[in-house]
Amino acid sequence: MDQAALSRLLDDLIARWESEVVEFKQAGNDYGTDKIGEYFSALSNEANLRNEECAWLVFGVDNKTRCVVGTNYRLEAERLQGLKVQIAQSTEPSITFRHIHVLEHPLGRVVLFEVPPAPRGIPIAWKGHYYARAGESRVSLGLDKLDEIRQQTIHQDWSAQLVSGATPDDLDEQAVHRAREAFARKYANRIPFEEVMRWPLLDFLDRARVTQAGKITRTALLLLGKPEAAWRLSPHPAQLTWSLEGQERAYEHFGPPFLLNSTQLYQRIRNIQLRILPQDELLAVEVAKYDQKIVLEALHNCIAHQDYSRNARIVVTEQLDRLIFTNEGSFFYGQPEEYIDGTKRPRRYRNPFLAQAMAELNMIDTMGYGIHDMYKGQARRYLPMPDYDLTESGAVKLTLYGGVVDPAYSRWLIQKTDLPLADVLALDRVQKQLPIPDEAIARLRKAGLIEGRKPNFHVSAAVAAVTANKADYIRMRAQDDAFYAKLITDYLERFGQASRAEINKLLLDKLSEALDERQKYNKIGALLTKLRRRGVIVNRGSDTAPCWQLTESFAERFAESFTEKKRKKHEKSIN
Repeated sequence: MDQAALSRLLDDLIARWESEVVEFKQAGNDYGTDKIGEYFSALSNEANLRNEECAWLVFGVDNKTRCVVGTNYRLEAERLQGLKVQIAQSTEPSITFRHIHVLEHPLGRVVLFEVPPAPRGIPIAWKGHYYARAGESRVSLGLDKLDEIRQQTIHQDWSAQLVSGATPDDLDEQAVHRAREAFARKYANRIPFEEVMRWPLLDFLDRARVTQAGKITRTALLLLGKPEAAWRLSPHPAQLTWSLEGQERAYEHFGPPFLLNSTQLYQRIRNIQLRILPQDELLAVEVAKYDQKIVLEALHNCIAHQDYSRNARIVVTEQLDRLIFTNEGSFFYGQPEEYIDGTKRPRRYRNPFLAQAMAELNMIDTMGYGIHDMYKGQARRYLPMPDYDLTESGAVKLTLYGGVVDPAYSRWLIQKTDLPLADVLALDRVQKQLPIPDEAIARLRKAGLIEGRKPNFHVSAAVAAVTANKADYIRMRAQDDAFYAKLITDYLERFGQASRAEINKLLLDKLSEALDERQKYNKIGALLTKLRRRGVIVNRGSDTAPCWQLTESFAERFAESFTEKKRKKHEKSIN
């Protein structure tokens, strides 16, 4: 939306003023993220109940005078857009702003947060609490409104709907045979294989939870349908897309039956063998670039959790060293990281009928182990951990890596067979320069695996010593304060004085790269204060325009020391 359109939108919102779906705040220099999250929950739920396309939270407008006053909230564009991630992390199900717009109004900067309505049947919570609006006030979501939202999709599971006119003749014979085999393997300890293979077709389909009383469902067509029967799902596209990006470009679409065609898509992926440690033949490890089980786990999760009502394909993008899986619909229950250790259990699914059928056919499990298995599988293969991206509203992206972080780092992981998965994951994020939880920071520091200051951590010398990161370690680690103090005093001895800008220039590129720019400036300020209090330097300028010099007493000691060193050097040359 351009500035003119945003200006018109703001005028319209002000004319309508505050309602259940519009909230104005001055915001000023800052505004609590928890408050924003509560307003997000309230506005999203109200937009759903009122069948609104979206709701709005507006910063930079006085909520009493209706005048634009401007806001300095998160002036940096990257930090402002980063709020999307913060909101997605604490909403349940995971959802975030559709867009965050910035209007440069003549009276000041205005930020407009576009809030999507809660999905039908699913109220939005912020940190476990549901919110709503009562006029201009933010309140808890009452039981009446909560029930109203939840009642929206009772008996409306998209995947469970019967398909008018569809018959068993619309099912692919090979897919049905494969489904029988998968079902028989799943229940091999309870039902003889041959018995399953002899069941009448409709009996088998009902017992596999694919049909309802012998009638064809959307699930049946998705998983087992003939390609030519896909039109019966229109206008909802039932399609998987493989897309190759790089020097070569290619793509291919795959329709039903997904039970067969998910494997067909996998076979289009360029899967070579990787030699992780080519320098050492004795320790060399060869792994496939991508593990079939992990790829299919990721793809089947996309199929199970796709929001088919959004009329979009599931896309697998193949790049040089990674696969990116994209499906429509927010992460449905909880957060991805909650499933990594294999202890979280989802209490509901977007497509429960489809999920149950896929579980019966051994395509997925319904206990939340899938994400855990993907991470565990990558760790066993000494490859980078998968990454979830929930920043795009209404979509989930999963990146699966097909290359090593560093061959030598992989060697170290091979040697550390006792390293818990949580630590492997945290170190993986350090390698990618991504944030890690506080408890992981404490644990890795205690184990001597990381160094640095939050949020800029790097692998420790112990890890760097057995990896190819020795140079990076030297570049990232901090020197002793005495080292920096010596640089300052040597400079002042040689040139007599220095401004703060000159000292910054002297030290900035020598400080640890684990520090951000603000931390580096603070570090230099602390060094100057320390030297001043010790009587080494003095400010002959002002607070705003300092001029640093050596104190007379220190300069004399410095000169005497220099003279003594010069004398000893001369005597040594004579002798």
